[in-house]
Amino acid sequence: QLVESGGGLVQAGGSLRLSCAASGIIFSINTVGWYRQAPGKQRESVATIAPGGSTTIADSVKGRFTISRDNAKTTVYLQMNSLKPEDTAVYYCNTRRNYELDVGWGQGTQVTVSS
Repeated sequence: QLVESGGGLVQAGGSLRLSCAASGIIFSINTVGWYRQAPGKQRESVATIAPGGSTTIADSVKGRFTISRDNAKTTVYLQMNSLKPEDTAVYYCNTRRNYELDVGWGQGTQVTVSS
């Protein structure tokens, strides 16, 4: 129902854009977010976007990451600029509700930032 893409290997200071393709129903009524899990750490919220467009951004990525949505494509994007090695993680897309319930996770997309 939510399919992530766009990860990869990038040098510190570089950029990546992640995409999350969602079904129309999920997209239209749910807050959708990007979450990440680094090795040995708990999964954390990176950014969320509500159906009306309001967003939340984690302090650790504020000013570097931007979340957006394309209603026509029912896709949510995460633009990541000025990447740091500490951004290395598997990035997941999910609804905020599923994140709170810890269910509905896909395979995610690996982001690796080299120093």
